[in-house]
Amino acid sequence: MNEPSRDSLLKRVVWSALTSRHAQFSKGGDLARRFDPAISPFAAAANNSPEALAALAELIQAGDDRAFILQADDIALPKDLEAEITALGVLMVEVSPSAGPSRPTSIVQLDETDVPEMVELATLTKPGPFTARTPELGTFFGIRLDGRLAAMAGSRINLDGYTEVSGICTHPDFRGRGLASELSLHVTEVIRSRGDIPFLHAYADNHGAIALYRKLGFEIWREVNVAVVRRKAQVTPD
Repeated sequence: MNEPSRDSLLKRVVWSALTSRHAQFSKGGDLARRFDPAISPFAAAANNSPEALAALAELIQAGDDRAFILQADDIALPKDLEAEITALGVLMVEVSPSAGPSRPTSIVQLDETDVPEMVELATLTKPGPFTARTPELGTFFGIRLDGRLAAMAGSRINLDGYTEVSGICTHPDFRGRGLASELSLHVTEVIRSRGDIPFLHAYADNHGAIALYRKLGFEIWREVNVAVVRRKAQVTPD
């Protein structure tokens, strides 16, 4: 049996995760799936066929429900959905593992007792969608300084052969010390030790982050489309 190609796995990376290693967190069926919204807002259709897009729309409730779409393919929406936000991102894959600088800082694995601080740090720094249950998707690590969670990073989207480095953030009080680089390198080492290839996402216009990730051994695989979508409001006649 032929192994799936990188292109087939990463073009719709959320779909690939929800139909493999993250299937237990999935809602939906053969045409569209989404994570349990309490864990992550990401959703995906299997393709851009009318049937798959209709199935995607069925997974998004009216009102405040929002879903994040992240894929290399063009984002098509059925008539029942609309995009609140659209953006262009990049998916970067590690191509040359970097030993990086020495890492004397103590890195600790975070657990459920750390979740309130993790959510507080993510809310402050906005590394991407992060809820109190997001850590269920992977393993997160942190650096504590002065008794506070100064920085963290971990793994989120997980599919056959690939694991995403995510949630990379540093408290403003501790920036400029290289903590994000230390944690990113640590997470990539953990991912490689499990036999997976690390990858990550960045917004296409975040040139500083892209330059940093290149120094850590990542290169852009391709651009990806990002959208936050919701169900269109129903217009009631007067």
